[in-house]
Amino acid sequence: MSEEKQVETQGFHAFAHLLDARILRALANLGYGKPTPVQRESIEYSLSGKTRDILAKARTGSGKTLAYGLPIIQKIILAKSAISRSSPNYAGTRALILVPTRELAEQVNRQLSEVLTFSRDEVQVTNVARSVSNSVQKLLLSEKPDVVVATPSRALACLRSQDLVLSESLQSLVIDEADLIFSYGHDTEVKAILGEGFLSRNFQTFLMSATLGDDTEALRGLVLKDPVVLKLKDDVSLSQNLLQYYVNTSEENKFLLIYVILKLRLIRGKCLLFVNDIDRCYRLKLFLEQFGLRTCVLNEELPVNSRFHIVEEFNKGKYDYIIATDTTTDQTSAEKGSNAKASSTSKDYGVSRGIDFVAVACVVNFDLPTSERAYTHRIGRTARAGNTGTALSFVVPSQEFGKKKAIGCPTCRNDETVWQRIEKDQQISGNVGPEGIQLWKYDKKQVDAFRYRMEDALRSVTRTGIKEARIQEIKNEILNSKALKAHFEENPKDLEYLRHDPPGQHFRDGLENTGIVPSLHQFASTLLTEDKTTKSMLLGACMEYVLENTVFEGMLGLCIADEPHGIKREMILMFSRLVRELRHLLPCYQAKFTKVLVKKQ
Repeated sequence: MSEEKQVETQGFHAFAHLLDARILRALANLGYGKPTPVQRESIEYSLSGKTRDILAKARTGSGKTLAYGLPIIQKIILAKSAISRSSPNYAGTRALILVPTRELAEQVNRQLSEVLTFSRDEVQVTNVARSVSNSVQKLLLSEKPDVVVATPSRALACLRSQDLVLSESLQSLVIDEADLIFSYGHDTEVKAILGEGFLSRNFQTFLMSATLGDDTEALRGLVLKDPVVLKLKDDVSLSQNLLQYYVNTSEENKFLLIYVILKLRLIRGKCLLFVNDIDRCYRLKLFLEQFGLRTCVLNEELPVNSRFHIVEEFNKGKYDYIIATDTTTDQTSAEKGSNAKASSTSKDYGVSRGIDFVAVACVVNFDLPTSERAYTHRIGRTARAGNTGTALSFVVPSQEFGKKKAIGCPTCRNDETVWQRIEKDQQISGNVGPEGIQLWKYDKKQVDAFRYRMEDALRSVTRTGIKEARIQEIKNEILNSKALKAHFEENPKDLEYLRHDPPGQHFRDGLENTGIVPSLHQFASTLLTEDKTTKSMLLGACMEYVLENTVFEGMLGLCIADEPHGIKREMILMFSRLVRELRHLLPCYQAKFTKVLVKKQ
């Protein structure tokens, strides 16, 4: 019997001579019967005979995490079994897994932990991509976990601080979603990790990617030595499992079509709707909610723990529809050049790749992505692991662009050109047949019968409403914040005041240009000081804003604008303290404020 047929009939047990019995038992309990093609090839090349670096091209949902996870866990078990527990060499970090986003880091950590169900006493996995304090991170790494999962920026910081030491113990280096590492702005960090002497001399490298583009080739040249390249033929089955459609439509008709599709349940099952900026997330959410369609939003503005919680709730079936942005993934080469100094929040955020959405029936590109790769990443959220799925893209013709500027999306200007590239790329990749992506046809007369309701609902979604929705989202984060839980327990009046804060007047547009923002930033940063003179001066400088607007709306507005850069997190952490200070001090500083204004003039 050939090895391939043996794997087909025996599943993972065909590798009983290569994998530890505890690993096989965990896989059986998790319901993993047979290895996928990329898992089979990776296990064979990593654990039998001469170990070589691996470059694997396999589409999303093909099991890439276990393709590298099983070999590195097995190698760790073998290495530690040959060393006495009392030896100083027993404990050490033997595998480093680099991923482009925090969400993917959490997912990898969870999946590897599940495989280690019966061997946790021997192999420990730690995710350092989480938002934890430096002291907690230092404590976690001081235990020398066997496997460390991190984003490149966090890994580099740990290596430079010497909290993470790999110069003697490293056996395996994994770069997951390699095609995104550079496009997410991690190229500098990766080059530093590889070139500053942090790693041991001999280790196996796994480069895992869904596409083999210029970025992947750049990484290949940096890190791989005589690699085995796994290009799996089974990946072309995507054309059989995924139906791809497009429709030419105006900006306004996008809302009409999505209303009809979801309200009439033309799509059955869970659906991901991709838009190209955060405001459009909330515009679409507020629009659909008027028809009783419950949705949730997923974007880089939300804390990573909240994003991960939303994905879990979606996977459990609490929501059927997620409206998501993937702005970092959608950048073209020109845009990446102009935004080289992207914020760390954006760099570590990604929706269209890495996150394990379960049983997604359809992906709707409400706004067309700006590159072929971004399109591939988005549609990769459906038709996973042998399941079927559908992708529908709205394409705005050039003659329709700009007719409705209030509801338009700037990136739609180039939809026709981008769509031609996408179609060509999908044909070359074998994801569609020779006829190309199909045009979605519908009865325009029947759809137009819903237009008057759509127009009424769309008119009611204003910029003010969108701003309020974003404010409410951040307010909910504050109320649910574990960091503020102890403070709210000690100061219940602050919690009550926050929950019942009246809407008041909306904070002024262009808040960042009023001169008040820097004062509030300075004010928040010095709230913890006991210097009464400093507090007095700062309160005076901020009083004009406080008197004309509600405190809560102003501070929440700063959180949304994140201007100056980095103020968002500080505002949230200082929020309840600010409320208490102002509530008690505002009356007694009104006179002082007048004097400050006179001096300024």
